[in-house]
Amino acid sequence: MRVIVLGAGVVGVTTAYELARDGHEVTVIDRLDLAASETSYANAGLIAPGHSYTWSSPKAPKILLRSLLDRSQALVFRPSLDLRLYLWSLQFLRNCTAERASTNTKRKVGLCRYSQDRLLQIAEETRVDYDGLSGGLLYLYRKPESFERGTRNTRVLTEEGLELRAISVDEAVRIDPSLSSARDKFAGAIYCPTDGSGDARMFTRNLAEYCATQLGVTFLYDTEIRDLETSGDRITAALTNKGRIAGDEFVVCLGVFAPRFARKLGVSLPIYPIKGYSVTMPIGDKHQAPTVGGVDEDNLVAYVRFGNRMRVTATAEFAGFSKTHKPQDFTHMLRAVRELFPQGADFGQPDYWAGLRPMTPDGLPIFGRGKRFANAVMNLGHGHMGWTMSAGSARIVADMVKRAEPAFNPEGMLVKAA
Repeated sequence: MRVIVLGAGVVGVTTAYELARDGHEVTVIDRLDLAASETSYANAGLIAPGHSYTWSSPKAPKILLRSLLDRSQALVFRPSLDLRLYLWSLQFLRNCTAERASTNTKRKVGLCRYSQDRLLQIAEETRVDYDGLSGGLLYLYRKPESFERGTRNTRVLTEEGLELRAISVDEAVRIDPSLSSARDKFAGAIYCPTDGSGDARMFTRNLAEYCATQLGVTFLYDTEIRDLETSGDRITAALTNKGRIAGDEFVVCLGVFAPRFARKLGVSLPIYPIKGYSVTMPIGDKHQAPTVGGVDEDNLVAYVRFGNRMRVTATAEFAGFSKTHKPQDFTHMLRAVRELFPQGADFGQPDYWAGLRPMTPDGLPIFGRGKRFANAVMNLGHGHMGWTMSAGSARIVADMVKRAEPAFNPEGMLVKAA
């Protein structure tokens, strides 16, 4: 079949890979000039089933309320005139009960574990480079009370078969010696030995090149999708600024831009852009950079090493489609990471970035076919876990395209009729 993939982020490109391996003729369309130029460009880089808790939890409403006065909160609500922000936020708050948070987290960690396995398989099959590290991840806690609370919270993940260990400061330093100068800055850590990290942009672009040269996938960049041509209950072509692109099946991987297609496709897409910030800095020979990635849990600041670069990420800002940023926006995260790794990188050469995560209220992605058009398949709403969830999501959707039962059951993640 001729399959058209709309979007060339990490989700779209991994989907193209799986579809091409299944023998389809695949074309990928993206409005930007290279793959992974939007949400996948400079994300956290953690491949982290061990951090797959849903954001919509009982503690989230208080954090959002505090953020109106204190912008250093992990979740930040910025009031605006956008009605969609308030409608989406109400749905988010409805998912903040203990019962829903537990259910959503269990579903999420299941997909993350399946996806991580598939990602490692793709890396082995293709040998694409992505500065991957596989030594686990450390989740650091500054205070004894937060460490105790974090340890209790791991049950929702360990009950699903994930290995997580509460460890002492000394053991954390043995795992990552670069933390030795920060022994007095944290009370303990939770270690997930199977978690990992890697540069999602590097992976996506190298995989796109592999798909093009080894699997015959066509990539149409600088190509804006303006409309969809339809006939009866089928989409016949994507109408772009460069012409008509015909296909038999259409897979929507448009991230935060997908909702504008929702009504035409006959689906409901409760996806809203949540802004995140990252800063990337060079690592020199004299720096003592982290040897494994992790998260400063009390500040919700993630850090990771990619070869000779260190990246730090933080904040989930409910702020619409704005990607604007200024150096002051990064003060909190840089202060936190410098306390842990004072010689971690060249902090005088920051490369600032802000991007938009395609979030759903329950933190779960959206898969499946629309009710109106039988040949449109969704692969959307991966939020802050798109890198971790991408490969498994791609396999699920590739199975749906060939109308086979997915190897992973996407319970609670299927598209709803509009």
